[in-house]
Amino acid sequence: MSKDSILKKLLNSKNTLIMPDAFDPISAKIIEYAGFSAIQCSGYSYSISKGYKSEEDIDLNTNLKLTKEIVDSVNIPVMADGEDGYGEGDEFENTIRKFIDIGVSGINIEDQVHNLVNSPLKIIDEYSMLAKIKAANKTKNSLGKNDFILNARTDALRSMDNRKEAQKLAIERANSYLEAGADLCFITYTQTLEEVKLFSKEINGPISIAAGLPYNIQEFSINDCINLGIARVSLPTFMILNSIDSMVKTLIDVKNTGSFDGTIRDNTLLSDGAILNNIIYNKF
Repeated sequence: MSKDSILKKLLNSKNTLIMPDAFDPISAKIIEYAGFSAIQCSGYSYSISKGYKSEEDIDLNTNLKLTKEIVDSVNIPVMADGEDGYGEGDEFENTIRKFIDIGVSGINIEDQVHNLVNSPLKIIDEYSMLAKIKAANKTKNSLGKNDFILNARTDALRSMDNRKEAQKLAIERANSYLEAGADLCFITYTQTLEEVKLFSKEINGPISIAAGLPYNIQEFSINDCINLGIARVSLPTFMILNSIDSMVKTLIDVKNTGSFDGTIRDNTLLSDGAILNNIIYNKF
């Protein structure tokens, strides 16, 4: 069975698919080692890992290179972050084709307007996003990649100050995107459990929710999403932020104490190098 078919089967299984976000090959291997069935990529995590100031600094070629390194490092399906598709018309279709060519099993395409400087977030008009969904499906089918997953992302929740109106717009957009042929819809910036419940009830099809983020990590859990039957839960920055936090704390401790006492305690990688080798060589 192809990785595309595996991912599609996982999303259609009625069991919530949990997808941590990888930002390089070793983080991807760790996700696989930990027992997760699929991996999500994020342009924002890429920008952090590269030390860039903004996600906008990750151009298409950089995105493709980093994503291919992740795809090639693991044996489980990977979903790409296609941002806004890096263009319109032929450029957009070429973007979808390029991501398919590097072996990803699905892609996120968003309705956010990119390259806005010092301006509030905006979303493109609905017609333009529907055209992208139809173009993506046309492209994947022309390549015989019928099981390739299209995850239509809406940033509607951040597109206006009135939260109730933003929720209403997010629901309308999600239903429209699913009707147009998206396999699932990602409602980004979902903040509370009540919002997860609302979207689960009002959206007529599979949805994706991002969890474990600074603005919602104390508001709802993965188990809450499972209990509500959410199709996919992504963890967009969980890996990289926890990795950075651990490195900062460890290095400050070493600098302040001049010893390794705090690093040796409960550090299985220091005490058993075989574990690291198993992760690196996918021996699990």
